[in-house]
Amino acid sequence: MKLSELCEKLSLTVIAGDTDASFDGVYAGDLLSRAMSHVEAENLWITIMSNINVIAVASLTEAAAVLLAEDVELVPEALEAARTKDITVLSSPMTVYELCVKIGELSL
Repeated sequence: MKLSELCEKLSLTVIAGDTDASFDGVYAGDLLSRAMSHVEAENLWITIMSNINVIAVASLTEAAAVLLAEDVELVPEALEAARTKDITVLSSPMTVYELCVKIGELSL
């Protein structure tokens, strides 16, 4: 599914990057070392972590995008890094669980 389609269907806010890419698979988690070993290329990574290390892990794993749950905001240096590294960051007021359920329903 294209990120743009997901943004439209779930009313996601684009914080950085663009939504032209597609994503394939979802990883939800906040432990950076675990995400580093489990987020796969083109995955959508759902988290509540908002520091610069999130952008580094997203870049390293080649995630399609980072989706920040619960209206979490990136710290300024993370936002700058996302823009510099061309990492797409999305935001939602929904919880991680709610996002996973809704994305799962869209995939059926």
